Amino acid sequence: MVESSFRRHRLLDVARYVPHPGDQFPVAAKVKGQVVGLQTYCPENGLFDVEFLTSKDPNSLAILRHSTAHLLARALMRLYPGVQLGFGPSVESGFYCDFALETQLTPADLPKIEAEMHRLITQGGSFECIEVSHSQAERILEAMGQSLKLEHLNTNLKENPTVFFYRQGEFLDLSRGPHVVSAGMLSNFRLLSITGSYWKDDPNRPLQRIYGTAWFKPEELDRALYLMDEAKKRDHRILGRQLELYAFDPRVGAGLVLWLPKGAVLREQLETFLAAELTQRGFQRVYTPEIGRVSLYRMQGNNPLGAESLYPVFEAGKNDSFVLRPTCGPHHVTIYQNRPHSYRELPLRFFEFGNVCSFEPSGELSGLKRVRAFTRNDAHVFCPKDQAAEEFERCLKLLRSNLETFGFKKLRVQTLFRSENGVKYSGSLEQWQWGEEMILRLCKKLGIETFPDGEVHPEGPGIDFVAEDSLGRDWHFGIIHIDFKLPAEESFGLSYFGADNHPHQPVILHCTPLDSFERFIGVLIEHFAGAFPLWLAPEQIRILPVSPKFEEYAHEMAAQLRAHGLRVQTDCRSEKIGAKIRRAQIHLVPYMIILGEREAAQKTLAIRDRVSGNLGNYTLEESVKMFQKEIQEKKPKYEPGTV
Repeated sequence: MVESSFRRHRLLDVARYVPHPGDQFPVAAKVKGQVVGLQTYCPENGLFDVEFLTSKDPNSLAILRHSTAHLLARALMRLYPGVQLGFGPSVESGFYCDFALETQLTPADLPKIEAEMHRLITQGGSFECIEVSHSQAERILEAMGQSLKLEHLNTNLKENPTVFFYRQGEFLDLSRGPHVVSAGMLSNFRLLSITGSYWKDDPNRPLQRIYGTAWFKPEELDRALYLMDEAKKRDHRILGRQLELYAFDPRVGAGLVLWLPKGAVLREQLETFLAAELTQRGFQRVYTPEIGRVSLYRMQGNNPLGAESLYPVFEAGKNDSFVLRPTCGPHHVTIYQNRPHSYRELPLRFFEFGNVCSFEPSGELSGLKRVRAFTRNDAHVFCPKDQAAEEFERCLKLLRSNLETFGFKKLRVQTLFRSENGVKYSGSLEQWQWGEEMILRLCKKLGIETFPDGEVHPEGPGIDFVAEDSLGRDWHFGIIHIDFKLPAEESFGLSYFGADNHPHQPVILHCTPLDSFERFIGVLIEHFAGAFPLWLAPEQIRILPVSPKFEEYAHEMAAQLRAHGLRVQTDCRSEKIGAKIRRAQIHLVPYMIILGEREAAQKTLAIRDRVSGNLGNYTLEESVKMFQKEIQEKKPKYEPGTV
């Protein structure tokens, strides 16, 4: 709590009088729940709460990166007169800056731009926040010749009576902020790439975009660059081709995945695993069509021509129109409504691996991680309100167990809660408070760390699981949220008969255990660097006879192992055994079986581990037992990413 005697001062002045943990001077502050820059003036009346944010706070890193994008824009204006600036936000891995310039820049220009940014840092200078009226802002941007920013001011910000500019040296830019206090904090950055983009997603208005990353400490930057280099090597788009998992073909269409035989095996194993996990927890499998009548989605309240689908409606008869479904939810609701239900039947739990569609812009497509047709693992729970906590906990445990199976670390939950942001929410405030309190209570009970400010679902409160992969990157997997909209009278009007023999409205829980299979597999390829654990590997074992005279024994052993459910291939090419081993290593096969004269005579198998090397000779029965034990345990034998 800070006294109002500071009201004529900026938060920076207050920070100088407040002790900070570890003698770390703050980067920003949080006042009334809002993150602001230290340039902000203290509130004028009464006492106020302020929390100072050091470099350890995630909000601080976003501010540092936003400020570095601001510095990049300043350098561009110095180097390229006439450049038109677009947006320059922080993003998950760094920042970017969009701009329009007649000259097409290339990666070869990035070192020159970096050098100018470092030169500007050495000049020092603070970031000054200036609040001006809308009309003043117009005059400033007109004088600067910044037509893109002027357009943004007069469209997206036209209702704002005042806006903010930030000044750093001679550079002035329209920006919502916040920014760091001094440019001296921005020295640990690297420009990474230059690509094309569009002004406000309009393909008729192309821009250029420079991506970069920024950190507080040089060692953090060094580690980030190392991990980025590793990520390039593990790019699922490259490994997917090398390992022959999937393909795209323009004759089929952009963003439409073709699963090759090995990829189909990988996907089948994932589906089998998840179906068993869901069935074990009382979910029942259902199948529903991949299209639906437009009226079905209008009952839900979704506009099938809106952002969630973007595919056109097609007519299938007079006054009967359909759309490719963007979600399975309405279909599962109609299954629930197939007949009346008693409270004695609840909860009802349905799941489906349903094919859905979302028309992503071509510039947003990215291998398996962003496609136009994909398969959701969608699950829904219909239950009375007094069972909701137990069912939500069941889903939390399912998601946590799944991610632990694949070796993801630092599992956390991002809460998706109501906020005063102008969004039209379903349900009452009391319903949201009940749901949010229940979620926090359950996460605390299960020892799951929570953090706020996720992208909320207007239908009801929920959570988004966040997991760290082997490269230290955070991925959002699995969503659970309560739905106050679908059961409501104005939507589907769901009910069940209670113990009092009167109808009651059920609670619906949406659960997506692993996101879509496409996106999850794309992340798994990079997480494991293509070296999947034995239970997931498309090819589990490769048999390598040392010469043609042992081919018959190789085929006999392959048949025996396949009879025990193992995925086995043989390599009977006329090559030296060293070349066959190297090929199996490149293909990331977990185990090789080398067969020579001793093995044929003793009826044994010489087993070689992809990572550990030769393990020794085993009988067929011993080998099968060893392989099956590792498959059943479903624990990665080596740290994910070990190749």
